[in-house]
Amino acid sequence: MTRLPSLPPRKPDSHKGDYGRLLLVGGSRGMAGAIAVAGMAALRSGAGLVSIATPDVVVDLVASFHPCYMTLPLCSDGSGRIAAEAVESLLAAAAQADCVAIGPGLGRSTDLCHLMQRLFLEVKCPMVVDADGLNGLRWEQLQAHAPAGPRILTPHPGEWQRWCQVSAKDRPAQIETAVATAKRFGWTIVLKGYRSVITDGERVEINQTGNAKMAVGGSGDCLTGIIAALTGQGLSPFDAARLGTHVHGQAGDLAATRLGSPSVLATDLIDALTDPQLWRPTSSA
Repeated sequence: MTRLPSLPPRKPDSHKGDYGRLLLVGGSRGMAGAIAVAGMAALRSGAGLVSIATPDVVVDLVASFHPCYMTLPLCSDGSGRIAAEAVESLLAAAAQADCVAIGPGLGRSTDLCHLMQRLFLEVKCPMVVDADGLNGLRWEQLQAHAPAGPRILTPHPGEWQRWCQVSAKDRPAQIETAVATAKRFGWTIVLKGYRSVITDGERVEINQTGNAKMAVGGSGDCLTGIIAALTGQGLSPFDAARLGTHVHGQAGDLAATRLGSPSVLATDLIDALTDPQLWRPTSSA
């Protein structure tokens, strides 16, 4: 058994700035809820300050989901996605953050590919990349340039197939490729799925929490927010990824036990994050 990392006790004289300034980037017309869910999960996972950068056409909707995060409106394209001109504003905002997470609800476009490439390579703080953030990266360009800071990638099997050309149906081969990629580039990778795999290329852990009721839209957005919050509070990328994956799955297990429905919604996961047993030091197999 491997002992999982834990967050240190909060000092009585601490303040919100001690627990991470997060910048979450995502959302688009029709997918505003994804980045809002990530923001809510980050708040419930202990982040001190959460700002959500999202297209101006959906910023009021994103803000309406929860009063406790801030919003940064970005210029948008005709389809309600973040426009290419927003990149300088994002780089400036990222320079003030302890961790950046990008991807939930982002959408896809040529402009977003260029924007993602710049952010991935130039942002100096740790970055969690999920969903369309991954789809916006160009593998061949990443091989020639190292990013300016630590990177945590959280692909599901379909996204990993697009990246490494290994079938989502071949789990052992996908795991092997994830380990090799993490080792080559110095990234932390969470290959999601049944018994998610967390690796930094040297260490490999298999998460033992979670259940099939979590197979619903928004679950991965929660994970993005949780890992970002733990990173912003000072855990290393690998420790944040393995603790975040464990907590995410355990929250799903608690919610599944409490609820009689066939599925566990992202909002159910966030509610379960308030359970104190999730945050006690424990072990993983």
